[in-house]
Amino acid sequence: MKPRLPSWWARVRSRLRPPRTLKVTRIGRTYLVVTFGVGLGALNTGNNLLYLLLGLLLSMVVVSGVLSERCLRYLSVRRVGADAAFAQEPFAFRWAISRGQGHAFALTLSEADSPLTGAGGVGYLPAGVDHVVRADLTAPQRGPVLLTGVRVTTTWPLGLFAKTRTFPLESTLLIYPRRTYACQDPGAPEQGPVGDAGNPRRNDGNGDLSGLRELAPGEDARRIHWMKSASAGKLLRVEREHEERRTFVLTVADGLDAEALERRCEEVAALAHRLIEEGHEVGLDTPEERIRPTAGTAQERRLLRALAWLGYERPRGGEEAA
Repeated sequence: MKPRLPSWWARVRSRLRPPRTLKVTRIGRTYLVVTFGVGLGALNTGNNLLYLLLGLLLSMVVVSGVLSERCLRYLSVRRVGADAAFAQEPFAFRWAISRGQGHAFALTLSEADSPLTGAGGVGYLPAGVDHVVRADLTAPQRGPVLLTGVRVTTTWPLGLFAKTRTFPLESTLLIYPRRTYACQDPGAPEQGPVGDAGNPRRNDGNGDLSGLRELAPGEDARRIHWMKSASAGKLLRVEREHEERRTFVLTVADGLDAEALERRCEEVAALAHRLIEEGHEVGLDTPEERIRPTAGTAQERRLLRALAWLGYERPRGGEEAA
């Protein structure tokens, strides 16, 4: 099994994080080297013009720090989240950011202290506007990812320094198994009808054409065969056989090591997607839980959530992942 989620260490790091961090950009390093060189020249030569130039260069550093701090003030950030996140492939993630007063420029948003890679940006943020920022993030592996804060960075106004402010927002993002191809057979289906599974002759399905009959009052007009109705002079309804639906229960064995568990979760997720797309009912049996077979996209989401949590400690109190 995989190790448990180290949430306590992430929370400790988030509490020890300074309110602001400053990083010198590539352009800023060049600017500081030039400033240092002008300062040495002014001290060695005593040239007033060099002193004036040095003062101008240093004042620009101060102006850059003041304006970047103003961009990071009066901000409010919240997570919108992702519809679905799969391991090792980009997924759309969104934040909502707003500003109480003033204007902000060149903002970049990302997740702090998390394995998620990727960032989104907004060039101009006026006051009183709730702006949604979208980013393509990537997660290295499946499972729950603890999100401790949102990092907002700006390089305004000169691009010399990247000043960062981190907003503490705790949440959990559930990463589904990597989407891949199912290279093996799902096994024999369960015996016996489940719901409509044993009635392939019902004439209200989407299977092969079984005949035509006159449309009764109150029936769905989308079933009308218009060409045959025009020839017969009356409304004729298409009757189709109910497609055969089978029931499968996919299993994940107990005692698998980390690599084998990852591979099995990916195989089960791919099999479940294929079978549900074909209209079958799919269930799941794992060492931690059992999900009864049913069909539909909601069932596929339940299976993916169960596979994502497999091998991890679930949150207490029934807390749901984002």
